[in-house]
Amino acid sequence: MNDIVFIRALRLPTVIGVYAWEREVRQELLLDLEMAWDISPAGASDDVADALDYSAVASRLRAFAAENSFELIEKMASELASLVMAEFSVPWLRLRLCKPGAVSEALDVGVLIERGLQPA
Repeated sequence: MNDIVFIRALRLPTVIGVYAWEREVRQELLLDLEMAWDISPAGASDDVADALDYSAVASRLRAFAAENSFELIEKMASELASLVMAEFSVPWLRLRLCKPGAVSEALDVGVLIERGLQPA
């Protein structure tokens, strides 16, 4: 399998940060997610039942972000990756989680992680 499906710039309002003021407000993080997923059944059938449900993945990630709080973006990214792999049977993923405005001189800061077996 070498197909990759993706969600780009998913907005995740959450409580994140080390400083006390950061933990008092919701901040919006941005998530890019690439997932190994065999698209050939959906490509052959044109049936939505054969495709990965992007909406379900996005909704689950947004709910997780809303229900939890984190100090470190690294911890949040790791938990989001584990959730996607476990709940949606994704064998490999690349996840980029960005925190806009965290450093005034930069557009954003964040982390890029890969988990699982990379597609061939």
